Amino acid sequence: MGIRKILYRYLPVLIALLMGLLIALFLPSYRFLAVVLALLAGAYGLHLALRDLRKHNRKAGNCLLAVFYILLIAGLTLCTWASILIGTAAKGDPQTPCGYIIVLGAGVNGTRPSQSLQWRIDAAYDYLTAHPETQCIVSGGKGSNENISEAQCMYDHLTAKGIDGSRIWLEENSTSTRENIRFSLDLVQEKTGIRPKTAGILSSEYHLYRAGLLAKQEGLYVAGIPAKTKRPSLFVTYFIREIFAVMYYTVFG
Repeated sequence: MGIRKILYRYLPVLIALLMGLLIALFLPSYRFLAVVLALLAGAYGLHLALRDLRKHNRKAGNCLLAVFYILLIAGLTLCTWASILIGTAAKGDPQTPCGYIIVLGAGVNGTRPSQSLQWRIDAAYDYLTAHPETQCIVSGGKGSNENISEAQCMYDHLTAKGIDGSRIWLEENSTSTRENIRFSLDLVQEKTGIRPKTAGILSSEYHLYRAGLLAKQEGLYVAGIPAKTKRPSLFVTYFIREIFAVMYYTVFG
């Protein structure tokens, strides 16, 4: 097979890889889509390579193609399964009254909330306004590119919108969802002497399923309170990322 013919045959792979590279360089918010494009391009390129191998060694090519198809079907099945679980949990229980809600942090740009964090702040404000007896724990540490902690950012914006600061406790040490939940429960126990068994968890809708799984590991029964992702493009990006996160959690815990 000549060089020109090889380049033509693998042109879709090269285009997908180039698009992934451009997304990674110029659209950092959609960087995970670059990973997906790279995976798809790699899978398609491998499929072409195995079909070419079959032309020269039919037995080996057929065997490897069978393994490839089995793995591909298994992967698609797992992705579908994770998508259903995430989508079902995304509805949440937004009207359930809770003694405590834990608001999970997201990125801060300097001192300003990212879009995801702003949507969580707005949802927390709506919930706290509708449930005046609920105590709120805002949870999130300070990243290397953040001037204040995610918890402080949420506190500042919620109090500026009129929520009484005494209703908001700050947990500023966590760096992951697991730590968000564990450290928030530690904070409640430190302040009240009792570690709660039930609470609301407020996060982006696509994140509620995995947050609920991690909460169960901490012995916490949760009501999910969704913060709607209002940009469809961001929702698709984060939903796809969450599928892989759920699959990773399923395999590795």
